[in-house]
Amino acid sequence: MLNEVLIAAAATGGGAIVQAAGTDSWNGVREAAARLLGRSDVRREQAELERLDRTRVVLEATDEGEAERVQTAVWQTRFEALLEELPNAGRQQVASELEHLAALAGAARPTERMHNDFRDAQFDHSQVQGSGTMTVTNNYAE
Repeated sequence: MLNEVLIAAAATGGGAIVQAAGTDSWNGVREAAARLLGRSDVRREQAELERLDRTRVVLEATDEGEAERVQTAVWQTRFEALLEELPNAGRQQVASELEHLAALAGAARPTERMHNDFRDAQFDHSQVQGSGTMTVTNNYAE
């Protein structure tokens, strides 16, 4: 039986898989998860890589929402099963590796920043469209 901390670690790992799918950190997360679940067995690791690839295909082919929740639960369950197989000392190591997996996935969050310099430009009756956080500075004094 797993304690709440280990269940939370497994949930974090499941969320990391879903979060990383479709991002530039996918390969790193994919390989780390397969190594973790493969436990030094090359055939088992290859099978996990194939499962991860199927997960990515499912997530990319569907809209956000239900598919993400289902896939997070699937991977959480896989990580919970792994944790249950291990002695207590091994569980703590895997929990740490799941936190590392989440950090890899978290690094994939794109932070887009754009800078447009319109110095010396003149606009009459213009509009600006955008999304996200936008800061507009009028430098009329320059």
